[in-house]
Amino acid sequence: QTVEHGFPHQPSALGYSPFLRLMAIGTRSGAIKLYGAPGVEFMGLHEENNTVMQIHFIPDQCQLVTLLDDNSLHLWSLKQHSGASELREEHRFTLKGPPGSPPSATQITAVLPHSSREVLYLGTESGNIFVVELPSFRVLEDRTITSEAVLQRVPEDYCNRRSCELVEALREHPKNPDQILIGYSRGLIVLWDLQNSKVTHQFLGSQQLENLYWQRDGSKFISCHYDGSYTQWPVSSDNRQPEPLENVVPYGPFPCKAISKIYWQTTKNGLPYIIFQGGMPRASYGDRHSISVVHGSQQTAFDFTSRVIDFFIIFSSEPTAEFDDPSAMVVLAEEELVVIDLKTAGWPAVHPPYLASLHCSAITCSHHVSNIPLKLWERIISAGSKQNIHYSNMPWPIDGGTNIAPDPPQRDLLLTGHEDGTVRFWDASGVCLHLLYKLSTVRVFLTDADPNDNMNTLGEDEWPPLRKVGTFDPYSDDPRLGIQKIYLCKYSGYLAVAGTAGQVLVMELNDEDAEHVVDHAEADLLQDQEGYRWKGHEKLKTRDGPVRFEAGFQPFVLVQCQPPAVVTSLALHSEWKLVAFGTSHGFGLFDHQQKRLVFVKCTLHPSDQLALEGPLSRVKSLKKSLRQSFRRIRRSRVSSRKRRGGSGNAVEVQEANAKFDQDALQEMELAPVQRKIEARSAEDSFTGFVRTLYFADTFLRDSSRHCPSLWAGTNGGTVYAFCLRVPPAERRMDEPVRAEQAKEIQLMHRAPVVGILVLDGRSTPLPEPLEVAHDLSKSPDMQGSHQLLVVSEEQFKVFTLPKVSSKLKLKLTALEGCRVRKVTVANFGSCKTDDYSENDLAVLTNLGDIQIISLPFLKLQIRYPCIRKEDVSGIASCVFTKYGQGFYLISPSEFERFSLSTKWLVEPRCVVDTLEVTSNNHVHTKSGMENAARKS
Repeated sequence: QTVEHGFPHQPSALGYSPFLRLMAIGTRSGAIKLYGAPGVEFMGLHEENNTVMQIHFIPDQCQLVTLLDDNSLHLWSLKQHSGASELREEHRFTLKGPPGSPPSATQITAVLPHSSREVLYLGTESGNIFVVELPSFRVLEDRTITSEAVLQRVPEDYCNRRSCELVEALREHPKNPDQILIGYSRGLIVLWDLQNSKVTHQFLGSQQLENLYWQRDGSKFISCHYDGSYTQWPVSSDNRQPEPLENVVPYGPFPCKAISKIYWQTTKNGLPYIIFQGGMPRASYGDRHSISVVHGSQQTAFDFTSRVIDFFIIFSSEPTAEFDDPSAMVVLAEEELVVIDLKTAGWPAVHPPYLASLHCSAITCSHHVSNIPLKLWERIISAGSKQNIHYSNMPWPIDGGTNIAPDPPQRDLLLTGHEDGTVRFWDASGVCLHLLYKLSTVRVFLTDADPNDNMNTLGEDEWPPLRKVGTFDPYSDDPRLGIQKIYLCKYSGYLAVAGTAGQVLVMELNDEDAEHVVDHAEADLLQDQEGYRWKGHEKLKTRDGPVRFEAGFQPFVLVQCQPPAVVTSLALHSEWKLVAFGTSHGFGLFDHQQKRLVFVKCTLHPSDQLALEGPLSRVKSLKKSLRQSFRRIRRSRVSSRKRRGGSGNAVEVQEANAKFDQDALQEMELAPVQRKIEARSAEDSFTGFVRTLYFADTFLRDSSRHCPSLWAGTNGGTVYAFCLRVPPAERRMDEPVRAEQAKEIQLMHRAPVVGILVLDGRSTPLPEPLEVAHDLSKSPDMQGSHQLLVVSEEQFKVFTLPKVSSKLKLKLTALEGCRVRKVTVANFGSCKTDDYSENDLAVLTNLGDIQIISLPFLKLQIRYPCIRKEDVSGIASCVFTKYGQGFYLISPSEFERFSLSTKWLVEPRCVVDTLEVTSNNHVHTKSGMENAARKS
């Protein structure tokens, strides 16, 4: 496993180091991830797997401290090892109180790493502030700041009304490191002198405190409060109990939400930036997640698509600088990272080079294409750049560290299909998964939503001035739009996508916007068979007349399967201009050059009633089925006790279990059904479900003539082979493509067919369409005899062609007790020499193991544990690349990348090379320190 792509699942904390220019994100599962310049990434994992509550970088050091929800503190360091930096956990510590004290006495609520880099100040629920030494985490008991010591200097009538309660905020004075500002939740704020251990100023707030922020020169600070107000306080040497300068409720006068964090940023032109989270009117905007930016007369409330975890401002961190001059606002929301450019008029968003919100609409399928030709790559980027005109041109502001990984050897695309009918094209060549282009299929269909609706339009007088930002939008206009299968031909630029309601779209790349009519064709897979009635969803309605498409992939033909069931398999042959598609009812072949249906084949078995109930017709979930089944079992037990009959109980439990099995099976239309290792009857449900389609130019009728062919494998272990007659290029538009069934193979064990492959006379897999024409592959050997490899869930079997006699088999399930979930041919190159490579099968099983099996002799080479066997969705989402890498979802928003090949490795390799400042202010580089240590 080499790198994680995407957005961390369930983020819980955010930190930033202006010195290192690195950002840190913590998650609820105890992960911590650091990001800098594109390609600079580090990851650590707390052993406890507890939620990361806070992250604080030690000033001017390559170190950070994390606070977990079990009240433990952890010190992490970036250390150089073998020429690259690594993130390592150095120490862990839990603050302990005196014997018999309540847990709240030491429950940490605020952390302040002091600029001396020698101590941490830890505010607690009890109101006491403990001081711990760094890096040892030794508690300096004589320096504890108790709430009693603070209250001695506070007026009695104020103390009587309110106790200190918990420490809400700790802030070091920007100009005097011997003073810290302490904010207590009830509203009391004091300035504490560390040298003399006493209060020098007290600020008597009347509202519940949320946070504090110092102005740059230290003459004032801002407090923000639970009632949606913020207050400016002066700090002067002569007034020990100053009155507030101003108290502002930005969105008053009605009750407002708390302002949980605030920044006051000075600028050269005199007008400050006031940036705060929350504060919106409760009644109308209580459910909004907002951060407001105010600069003079400009004011915008950025409205985020999910809950805001935290945010920070990037501003001038030079100690000599007179002004803050903020440049960017970085916001970590629950489902995405949003960066706002504060330098450019209109405050546009910045397109992030990493941390992509993969799940902005739920991912429904993936497709990987290796080694994209430069011309196609540039055209896709050009189409994507036209979509990104509203983004800022600002360079990425989080740019710490140096990426020292070698440049990717080739251009790779990862395509993800989504629930809302979109396909996203990601640059998967290197460590950063970067969005190049987004394609939407929605325009072809009539849906409830108007594509011209603009969420960002604001009325001139609208207040508060909300502006929606972010791309996370989990709501689909229509679940039938979901993309289920994708196939891209990198040589011709043809793209086929298929969806949940039986829609198959064939597209081609156009560099300009265009308006044209999309041709329609219908494929009746039931072929008017008697006694069948589709009970599922209807097909999508299509738009009449010409449709306007933006530059990029534009559909030119739509094939609609009837019944409109989920498309379960798809294959495209760009040289023959044919597309094949399969559902749970059968499969068909369409000529997209003549825009004509060639044939359909119904694979439905008389007992396949479940195939006629679409997945969207069943609203109940698997959980609900479980719940109902347990209720039935409980009821059956109660009723059997009433009857006092022992035998009836067992019968009813069996019936309930049988009903549950049936319900669960209905829920898992696309998940392969768990079964015993034995031959199954043809009456098993979903035998007609088409699992795989494959085009091959091979010997099907006799050994003297090869011809184009289409192969289809079903859930019931049947393989169909059709001979195709494709007219030569000069007569391609005049004569129809003809198809005739040539073979039908029934595997004895009737396990689902998950892969079909033809090997040429050299036992090499046949090349992809147009691969030979582009001189990227040798011509297949048509002299020797070809072989057919059929991969079922339970075994691999090699047949000779054209006779289809069994030659060799490997019974995986009988030997290993596992089932094949995914299989692909991978080319493994040697990392020592470019002259040697071999083709093998990469196989993912239901146990999450990956096995490499040799071709053509089917010998197991090696086995790797990869995905947890309990992670069914991770196994289902796995996609292999052509060169022995792979991706699978570890959460709805993250892909884990892995490599089976020593030659093709994509992993972060970066260095954070800083000048380290020691406590006696001598400056020397890391390597200098190491050399000195070695000499001593």
